Amino acid sequence: MTERDLWDPGPQARRALKDELLREERSPGTVRKYLRDLETLDGWLAGRPLTRETAAAWKEHLTARGYAPATVNSMLGAVNKFLSHAGAPFRVRYLRLQRRLFRGDERELTREEYGRLLSAAREAGRERLALLLEAICSTGIRVSEVRYLTVEAARARRADVALKGKIRTILLPGKLCRRLLAYARRRGIGTGEIFLTAAGNGLSRKQIWAEMKSLCPRAGVAPSKVFPHNLRHLFARTFYRACRDMARLADILGHSSVETTRLYLISTGAEHARQMARLGLLS
Repeated sequence: MTERDLWDPGPQARRALKDELLREERSPGTVRKYLRDLETLDGWLAGRPLTRETAAAWKEHLTARGYAPATVNSMLGAVNKFLSHAGAPFRVRYLRLQRRLFRGDERELTREEYGRLLSAAREAGRERLALLLEAICSTGIRVSEVRYLTVEAARARRADVALKGKIRTILLPGKLCRRLLAYARRRGIGTGEIFLTAAGNGLSRKQIWAEMKSLCPRAGVAPSKVFPHNLRHLFARTFYRACRDMARLADILGHSSVETTRLYLISTGAEHARQMARLGLLS
């Protein structure tokens, strides 16, 4: 087999990588992202083989196009996964990033804004959406884990989530369970998933995103702040402020590394500025 055959991220190679990712039980979102990034690379290569030189040139191309460093490294992660799968003897070096001290205010969902989203959903008569927001934010589950919120889980007050080759138990607050079961009774749902479409199917990630975004005008919250993962971040920050136990929070969120959890707890730029002002080092 030639070098071109080994390291060509074309359709056939992407299908093979997809099969490997599925065997590894990667999340659907991860699989789609890896394949999308490789398709972007394949288009840029325009028939050229992927070599050390072209890989480095692609990294420079992404940087020159104005991609954020974290985004570039994320895309390189897909390339390195492909190279590992193909047996290539090299990897692309990631951009070196300074450790982040704070996040941008434009993406930080506050507790007050979360409350406005809930009020907007209830005022619009969107009971399912309001309950879904509460379920994600009060447990810290991923949007891909919503399907594990079943009638049986609400009765047991715990959900056993199987994802990424791991099983973890999520304890469900009693108040949330009572609301989930009451909602299920009103909708005639006696078993299985609670959050269903009118046709009786589970809600897709795309549908959840769209429904959340639709609340923005009524709630007066910037769309850049409204997406399921931000509810998970809000849960993480609130939980940590209450108990100051990062290791426990990492277990609850299903993180393999506490470093990942630390990223959830980075303060906003405004909060960071207030902390600096409180140092009292200016006369």
